[in-house]
Amino acid sequence: MSGILTALYSAICYVIFFLTFLYAIGFVENAVVPKTIDSGTPGPFLPSLLINAVLLSVFAVQHSLMARPKFKAAWTRIVPQPAERSTYVLFTSLALILLFWLWQPMPQTMWETQGGLAQFLFVLSLLGWAMVLVSTFLISHFHLFGLHQGFARMMGYEPAGGPFVTPLFYKYIRHPIYAGFIIAFWSAPVMSLGHLVFAVATTGYILIGIWFEERDLTTHFGERYTLYQKDVGMLVPKVGRGGRGHSPTVE
Repeated sequence: MSGILTALYSAICYVIFFLTFLYAIGFVENAVVPKTIDSGTPGPFLPSLLINAVLLSVFAVQHSLMARPKFKAAWTRIVPQPAERSTYVLFTSLALILLFWLWQPMPQTMWETQGGLAQFLFVLSLLGWAMVLVSTFLISHFHLFGLHQGFARMMGYEPAGGPFVTPLFYKYIRHPIYAGFIIAFWSAPVMSLGHLVFAVATTGYILIGIWFEERDLTTHFGERYTLYQKDVGMLVPKVGRGGRGHSPTVE
C-alpha cells in the first residue's frame, strides 16, 4: 500500500510540475495564460521591485537548498527516500506558482524589436524552452522529476543512479537545460523592465547554481567529470571539442 501511495504522490507532483512548466512558458512569453510577466496594473517602482526580488529569492533559496546533498540527508529522515525527489519538485512548483501569482508588472519598455527580428527572437525563445524539455529527456526525464523513484517503490526495486553519458546537446555543452532557460528568458522581442529584472536575476541564479552543481558532480564522479569540464564548455560550446560523458543530476 505504501508503494502505491508513493507512486500516486509522485504522479500528482509530476502533473503539478508539468502544468507549472507550461504556465511558465506563457508567463515569460506574455501569451495564453491569464497572468503574465507584464500583465496587471503596475504599482510604484520600489515596492514592485522589492516584491519581485523577494519572490525570486524564495524560489532561489528553495531550489538550491533542497538540492544540496546535506539537506537531502537530513530531509529523508522525515520524507521517505522514494518520495524525496517528488517533494523537491512539488516545492519548486509551489515556489514558481507563488511567483506567478504575486509578480508585480514593471512594464516600462527597455527595448522593442520589429518585423523579422521580432519574429526571430520569439521563435528563438520557444526553441530555448524546447531545448530545456528535450534535454531532460536526453538524461532521464522521469528520474529527474521523481516519477522513476516513486514507481520503483511500488514495483519493488531500487532505482539506479544516472549513467555518465553525453547524449546530443551534452556532447557540446555541460548544461543545456540552463542554456535553454537563458535563451528563452533573453530572447524577448519586447523587453520590459520587469522581464529584464527577471532575466538578470534568473541568469545570476543559474550561474551560482552551476557552481554548486558542478561541485557536487565533481564529488560524485571524480576525475571523469573533471575531464569533462576541461573538454566541454559550460554554456557555450568549445569549438572542435566533444564531451567525455555527463550525468547532470546527482541523486
